[in-house]
Amino acid sequence: MAGAAVTDERRELAAAARHFYQRGWMVGTAGNLSARASAGGFWITASGRHKGELTDKDFIRVDMDGQVLESPDLQGRPSAETSIHQAIYRAFPETGAIFHVHSVEANIAAHWGEKGRLRLPALEMIKGLGVWEENPLVDLPVFENLPHVPDISALIAERLEQERPQIPALLINLHGATVWGKDCTAALHHTELLEYIFRYMVTARMAGLGGYA
Repeated sequence: MAGAAVTDERRELAAAARHFYQRGWMVGTAGNLSARASAGGFWITASGRHKGELTDKDFIRVDMDGQVLESPDLQGRPSAETSIHQAIYRAFPETGAIFHVHSVEANIAAHWGEKGRLRLPALEMIKGLGVWEENPLVDLPVFENLPHVPDISALIAERLEQERPQIPALLINLHGATVWGKDCTAALHHTELLEYIFRYMVTARMAGLGGYA
């Protein structure tokens, strides 16, 4: 019925997108979000939609092969980065939601990655990402930002098959972080914590603190 409230996962995704938009992490049409759908497959943002103004018509339900199962807007098409979400869902079946944001701090921090890894500072926030050791050495996987997204997805799928990241996140060079969790709430929390860490790294470098000067 026209005007009816959205009762599925799209409501949580739209709320998360507005949250990230307000923080400057999803400006304009940048970024994408997805969540496993109770009806099967997963909902993902449609390509080219403003992330601060998403409605139920701005999501498309696809299966794990990327085939469209449901599209409220017949003119819509799934995010160009759907294949990246597929790779993560396949690697980690327990994942319920995946968020990809474009923050300035993430793109700056990507410059400090070496040999496909970015060492994160041992901040308290690391615990919220599942690492409880004292003074942990945590490396975030970093991937090359290739012009053809399926090529990035193939690199991600290959690496995730070989090793599980220490935290539920990865970084694409100069393109932003992709973060996941058991559901939308967990994925949102993980995204906020990782972005705090990126912001600390950038601020520490500006302040000339050890390791980032």
